[in-house]
Amino acid sequence: MKSPKGPKGLTRRQLLTRVSAAGAVFVVGSGFMAAKDAAWATELTTVKPETFASLVQMARDIYPHDRIGDEYYVLAVKGYDNPDNAEDIEAGIEALNSAARGKGFASYLDIGWEADRVRVLQSMEESPFFQKIRGGLVTGLYNQKAVWPLFGYEGASFELGGYIDRGFNDINWL
Repeated sequence: MKSPKGPKGLTRRQLLTRVSAAGAVFVVGSGFMAAKDAAWATELTTVKPETFASLVQMARDIYPHDRIGDEYYVLAVKGYDNPDNAEDIEAGIEALNSAARGKGFASYLDIGWEADRVRVLQSMEESPFFQKIRGGLVTGLYNQKAVWPLFGYEGASFELGGYIDRGFNDINWL
């Protein structure tokens, strides 16, 4: 199948390749950030855009789910963009970049392979910064009701009579 030509004869693949080579995020105006693929955007108040991009990539590497879009990871780490956490978060991301041998952790051009990023995270997993982010992600990511259907979770059932009548015996693999 032939790719449709975009502006000036570029294929979609060529366009995406050039856009991804431009960097991980776009900063549009003051305090607003968008992903390179425009799948998500958020307004930042405290942390630097590069720091926030690293937090999102860190979240995706700690709890990787191919079926979950980046926008859910953005919501999971958005709480760290506040004055109470800013200093610790900036210092933690600096340490993360240092552990990545001075390369930008979130930059696809610097550390492009997931396995390499995971090794960097494993080297930091005992640090208070890593534990804080990992712990916050458990509730920040998995308490989002919009994510539940992606895992097949229907939500709480107490108010609907419990699980006995709502899927307890729905196993079709036996």
